[in-house]
Amino acid sequence: MTRIAMSMGLATSLMVGSVAAEAAESWRMATPWSGGPWLERDAKTFADYVNQLTGGDIEIEVFPGGTLGGALRVTNTVKSGVAEVSHNYINYDYGTDPTAALLAGHSSGLTPEEFMLWMYEGGGAKLYEEFRLEVFDVVAFPCSTLGTEIFLHSNKKVETLEDFQGLRLRTSGAWAEIASSLGASTVVMAGGEIYSALERGVIDAAEWGSPEMNRPTGFQEVAQYVILPGVHQSGGFLECQVNQKAWDGLSKEQQELLRLAGKLSVFDSWLASSFADLDAYQELIDGPNEMVQLDQSFIDAIYEETEKWENKYAAENEWFARVLTSQRSFEETMSRWPEYRLPIGSANN
Repeated sequence: MTRIAMSMGLATSLMVGSVAAEAAESWRMATPWSGGPWLERDAKTFADYVNQLTGGDIEIEVFPGGTLGGALRVTNTVKSGVAEVSHNYINYDYGTDPTAALLAGHSSGLTPEEFMLWMYEGGGAKLYEEFRLEVFDVVAFPCSTLGTEIFLHSNKKVETLEDFQGLRLRTSGAWAEIASSLGASTVVMAGGEIYSALERGVIDAAEWGSPEMNRPTGFQEVAQYVILPGVHQSGGFLECQVNQKAWDGLSKEQQELLRLAGKLSVFDSWLASSFADLDAYQELIDGPNEMVQLDQSFIDAIYEETEKWENKYAAENEWFARVLTSQRSFEETMSRWPEYRLPIGSANN
């Protein structure tokens, strides 16, 4: 909290000391989100912080997915200048560079709390911004936290690696590759198609998000089993991107204020989503679904296959290797954490 207070103090001093803006900037924000917390809460939280911290010099109007361009092509929308800013998921650009998966969150990766520490104390945010600028020609930085996901909503009970063989699984990105290597039959489809596909038996199972994000989808209504834990996506981040020309038109003070707005939004999203997940998960426990825990041998197999996947891309992609090396070094540092810190949620249990 001291860090947050200091950051707010810095923001105030920057605003007082900055040159008065010539005129208020009116920016449009592109998103992939049709609704839900990522649009209504997280994207708008960032827009509100930017407005407050810049003293109204930058006003951002948030648009739902598909309004300003393709919902999954938000990076192009910002790069072209159709929108000055976005709230986005870097993993949608996985096909261009798999390094995106490391920055978005991937199987057996960092938890939300570890991700925040790595981003802001372990050099992750600096790597993030450098990668986006060099490879995609946009300025980008973290601005929302992703919670640990539910491993599967499934009509087939999955506990072991053997149960996973031939599973018709809706997924995407890095996990699609890793899950296929583990024996699943993966299918990539838009989020709006998943409910119907589960209901009609087109797929056996699907992964999507954390308990809070999955609650309004209704997956629990058409899939009997809730499979845990979400080792395929233990935590992650959403980003805010800024068009390079729009960014260059800002003062250095304003640029720092936008980064600060992202950091404050990350903290807010972590608080809100973590608490909302508790309530949503309790609803699943109290409901008619069967809660299933993965066998440890299957989890170990996922870790092993993920490491193979990481090593493969690190050998052929310089950016992937840089980010992976940083994360692995951080994980080694964090290995001491359990020696003196109690697990979250363990008090009085």
